Amino acid sequence: MSDAYDSEEEELTIENDAVLTKYKTAGEISNMVMKAVIQEVIPGASVINICVFGDKLITDETSKLYKKDKNLKKGIAFPTCVSINEVVCHFSPLRSDPVVIVKEGDLVKIELGAHIDGYAAVVAHTLVVGATPDAPASGVMADAILAAHYCSEVALRLIKAGNTNKQVTDTIQKITDSYKCTPLEGMLSYQIKRYQTEADTDKQIVLNPSEIQKKEVKDMEFAVHEVYAMDVFVTPGTGKTKEYNSNTTVYRRTEEIYQLKMKASRAFYSDVCNRFTLMPFTLRAFEEETKAKMGLKECVTHELLQAYPVQQDATGQPVAQFKFTVLVVPNGNIRINGGIFDPATCKSEHKIEDKEIVELLAQSANRKTANKKKKVLCVDTTASRTLR
Repeated sequence: MSDAYDSEEEELTIENDAVLTKYKTAGEISNMVMKAVIQEVIPGASVINICVFGDKLITDETSKLYKKDKNLKKGIAFPTCVSINEVVCHFSPLRSDPVVIVKEGDLVKIELGAHIDGYAAVVAHTLVVGATPDAPASGVMADAILAAHYCSEVALRLIKAGNTNKQVTDTIQKITDSYKCTPLEGMLSYQIKRYQTEADTDKQIVLNPSEIQKKEVKDMEFAVHEVYAMDVFVTPGTGKTKEYNSNTTVYRRTEEIYQLKMKASRAFYSDVCNRFTLMPFTLRAFEEETKAKMGLKECVTHELLQAYPVQQDATGQPVAQFKFTVLVVPNGNIRINGGIFDPATCKSEHKIEDKEIVELLAQSANRKTANKKKKVLCVDTTASRTLR
């Protein structure tokens, strides 16, 4: 089966202007969709409606671009997931699942991604429903959120050519210690390439490494023209996770090869290849859910698809997440999404006192760009039910 990513262009990096533009455009779309989705997270809203809204907006906005190139793939790089309180990630329910309603005071994590021609921008954000600078969240929720926020901000300042993954891991540990919190064990950040949004690389950053990861994850330096998805999870708990009592709905195609036996499986897998290439997808994207589930089983059994199970904090504590995509360039880096959290919405008894980290956070995050007029990408928000 021929794939859109099987081309010489796969080897191109952000040194190429066209590739750089595609990454930046995907970043703008992902951030604008994130801002629109945040407005949907209100008391009484259903999680499935929020997820459907986010996915539709990504699809609608990417469909407006590169219309002349009929072979260019674009759309969702990661389906919209809305994970509440102790649920860690990957919660993106189906129409047949029990309805989950957002409540005042919930800690809500939103994760999504967009891609243009396989060049992806993934992002995640955390908020407490109802929290404002005038009525900030407090307690362990605020501790975890602020710790995760400052961990992501310091990581941004460290992901530059010549620095190492160990510098990021060690500094993040100091920040979480300051807030009496812990990074979730074994969570990976990683280099991404065209049609690769997962850790299919030796270039990884692991927070709170497991004993196995301490042996397997290699020390490495960041290099110019690389792209990274930096993903931070923090909890006031032990850092351990366990599987959540929810069906897995998000999957990603692997590069394994197997001749499927069932007709339903072959039809389902062909649809996956044509619509999603190697990008993660949700079963909700299939109109006939029952048929999709029938085809899914054989694909998973023979490892043609990788599952994204829903996890939760092992001790039931809330988990905060921030994620962004960053491009390493000769004079620093460029964060293409994220960076929209307001720390004033949380209030903690703790703070960072390490002088080096305080000074690092005081530095400008991104490189200084030349005086170029920035093209503003406008997202059509008329599809929103409750945008204000």
